[in-house]
Amino acid sequence: MPEPISRGSISSREAGVIVRGRLVKMAHPDLDKYEAIMDPEATVAELKRVAPRIDIFTFIQTMADKDRTHPYKAEHDNLAILPVSTFDDWWNKQIKSYPRNRARQAEKRGVVIKEVPFDDDLVRGIWEVYNETKVRQGRPNTHYGKDVETVGREEATYLDRSVFIGAYLDGKLIGFVKLVFDVSRMQASLMNIAAMVCHRDKATTNALIAHSVRACADRGIPYLMYQNFEYRNRGTDSMSHFKEINGFQRVDVARYFVPLTGLGRVALALGMHRRFLDRLPQPVSAAIRNLRSSWYNRNAKSEAEGA
Repeated sequence: MPEPISRGSISSREAGVIVRGRLVKMAHPDLDKYEAIMDPEATVAELKRVAPRIDIFTFIQTMADKDRTHPYKAEHDNLAILPVSTFDDWWNKQIKSYPRNRARQAEKRGVVIKEVPFDDDLVRGIWEVYNETKVRQGRPNTHYGKDVETVGREEATYLDRSVFIGAYLDGKLIGFVKLVFDVSRMQASLMNIAAMVCHRDKATTNALIAHSVRACADRGIPYLMYQNFEYRNRGTDSMSHFKEINGFQRVDVARYFVPLTGLGRVALALGMHRRFLDRLPQPVSAAIRNLRSSWYNRNAKSEAEGA
């Protein structure tokens, strides 16, 4: 999932952006990666009019506009994209036996995968999935500790273009996907995907991805997006491998940066728009991330044993 960032003021949210940073305030679209910015000039003008001080505005190309160019500073970025034609084509040609067997494993172990309506039962089930563990994939679980009402508000966004897919074991939700379509119906995105760690042996996530592919194929959506294929300065990792064996490909796109203030222009020239870890040499940043993951996992294990 995307890095946790702080939201800006109400006016920023009304402008459709999320703002982070203290000294240098950087904003990106609320639907960054999910929806193309088709008229960036108009977007920048609107931000200057309605939003509080934003020093740098950044946006990424999506599959709906990946061949366009804009007159702004650009850096290489990437997306994990699965081209979708039919479910059978994906099942028989785009993936190999291992992910197929993993996707079958959930059904063999009693898991039922289905599209479900957004209602109170689903929200409570998602809340239970989120609150299973404090750490996921070696990082703090940002959803852990939220109450049901907060989870409901967060999951209720973009309902007019969302599909929820649930994984149920004996009637209990053990994993889910929130699939969000862009306006052009060119791309669907795995905005949220999570499964209970205690049921890892059931390959729930693999089965959820399979059903997401089917949902796209049934609706004629040609691309399924699963965030980045690789994250800046991390290189290929276990998550990249997981995406690759499930048929996702790295698609290189441009990320644009637009300075809106004098401070923004200076910060951009000095590379301050990148996070500190991303400015370090890759081996150094990788070592720091590994130490951080070990620390989080060790603490989580100690708390679980002491409970």
